[in-house]
Amino acid sequence: MHRSKTASGKIAALRAKLVRALLFLLAAAFAIAFLLPTVLTITNSFMTATEITANYGSIYQNAVVGGSKQFISERVNLKFIPDMVSFSQYATVLIKSPEYLLKFWNSVILVVPIVVFQIIVACFAAYGFSRYRGRLREMIFFSYIILMLMPYQVTLVPNFLVTKWLGILDTRWAIILTGIFSPMAVFILTKYMRRIPVSYVEAAKLDGAGEWQIFSKVFMPLSGGVIYSVAILVFIDNWNMVEQPLILLRDAELHPLSVFLSKINSGEVGLAFAVATIYMIPTLLLFLHGEEYLVAGITYSGGIKG
Repeated sequence: MHRSKTASGKIAALRAKLVRALLFLLAAAFAIAFLLPTVLTITNSFMTATEITANYGSIYQNAVVGGSKQFISERVNLKFIPDMVSFSQYATVLIKSPEYLLKFWNSVILVVPIVVFQIIVACFAAYGFSRYRGRLREMIFFSYIILMLMPYQVTLVPNFLVTKWLGILDTRWAIILTGIFSPMAVFILTKYMRRIPVSYVEAAKLDGAGEWQIFSKVFMPLSGGVIYSVAILVFIDNWNMVEQPLILLRDAELHPLSVFLSKINSGEVGLAFAVATIYMIPTLLLFLHGEEYLVAGITYSGGIKG
């Protein structure tokens, strides 16, 4: 009997190890599949235009090289290592053609104010929703949830009408102001701040703290992780915006690089890879720097338990 129990225990342990190994392989396969487009974009940005055309002939069969069409193979050849490393695409983007850098700085000018002021507005609004309850406040918060669930395309027409009425249509303010008052940050911060124990507030009041001290000395330090994670999410969301500039900015000179990327024609495929790589750098750096805060904020961790 003792031997049979030992054998069954070994079989169960072996089965658990096999399950973990299969789950690991499955997760690794999904990770590789998700990373493949990014890796291909980065490596192909170091290829020459001729090599890119030869590798992706069936995709870019109408590509124009040197002002005339050329014969291209019908097969797609995915390559991770270029035959000859070339920095010509980056030289064109960073030195020879200032248009790409201009669009990049357009993105920075639009996104940074949105992130900063949306976080500021969300902190104050979330504090109000979490500290004071009432039917009116709950109805307003519920409207935030409804707006957050709607795709941005639904609110584009109202945003267009409001910005036109305010006289800021076709200016950067049309993008910045509509981005600042996005409901996503308010919703996430409110759900987090409502988990802060009431005992913390009562202890602060016993020490003579007022509303501003409770907000700045209690809620803000405890919400630091989730604020950072929300800032990352807001940055990524607005860094990749396309519909908003197309509708609210008619002047192409004000368009961010995200819109400009979609307009690069097939004859500049190599430049598209280089520009896309440069465009990914701020997002990747921000994510890698704040990965711990991002996970902690989303999972509502950080030392507070509801």
